[in-house]
Amino acid sequence: MDLRIFTEPQQGASYETLLAVAKATEDLGYDAFFRSDHYLKMGDADGLPGPTDAWTTLAGLARETKRIRLGTLMTSATFRYPGVLAIQVAQVDAMSGGRVEFGFGAGWFEAEHTAYGIPFPDEKFARFEEQLAILTGLWETPVGEVFNFVGKHYSLTDCPALPKPAQSKIPVIIGGQGAKRTPRLTARYADEFNMPFSSMEDSAAQFERVRAAVTAAGRDPNELVYSNALIACVGRDDAEVARRAGAIGREVEELKANGLAGSPAEVVDKLGRYAETAGTSRVYLQILDLDDLDHLALIADQVMSQLG
Repeated sequence: MDLRIFTEPQQGASYETLLAVAKATEDLGYDAFFRSDHYLKMGDADGLPGPTDAWTTLAGLARETKRIRLGTLMTSATFRYPGVLAIQVAQVDAMSGGRVEFGFGAGWFEAEHTAYGIPFPDEKFARFEEQLAILTGLWETPVGEVFNFVGKHYSLTDCPALPKPAQSKIPVIIGGQGAKRTPRLTARYADEFNMPFSSMEDSAAQFERVRAAVTAAGRDPNELVYSNALIACVGRDDAEVARRAGAIGREVEELKANGLAGSPAEVVDKLGRYAETAGTSRVYLQILDLDDLDHLALIADQVMSQLG
């Protein structure tokens, strides 16, 4: 099972903090560093020193790391025009030597749009679907040819579809709990399907819906990666678990019920049950205390080392 580090910088993190986490991610042997795409804090966090932009961050990290994959859970479709976003992602992929993975979502947090003057459209999902068609179409258009698209929300005319990513195909990640439209779009566009913060039973049910949609679309469902994002709070003993839970303002029992919390043995066992029950093969560990690099080291040493 792949373990990836997933950060929520809108809760409060500078670029320097994210760089330290990314370098630890690489040094400790994790597969990838991912971050959210939000401009406003949530809950009681102070959010200081203020938001950092997802693709600006990843551009910097692309030049300061060498091995780890870099990506978003999830880039918000409401924040950027699809043509501009295609350029940004392709450029960061080139800057990283082909290490970008593109998690993409329709957008949902209306307050951050209001706060920063970003339009919050009514037809988010329809726009999202058009953006997926445009982004993948631009990246796939051969050099020397042009890309055209006419939709309800976006139109592109004689676009040179440049620059190209370093990778022949940027992996696309789609996620969510929608029962119909989300599996359909996953079947058409995605290389990975992600279930955020869900039980193994709910994950199993959604993974099955996605598999059925992928099969109906004429693809092999085993081509996709099926992943979960889960909060992590691991300690060598009960006191360390409690300290880490307290640092992020959460209760231990709630974290054990809804995430990956407890001793390394408890977490290894729960990851095994996600793999067996849901078919999970990749987990994004949501790390909320980004100053606690010992947490990453502990998980790498005593959890990741035990996973096949």
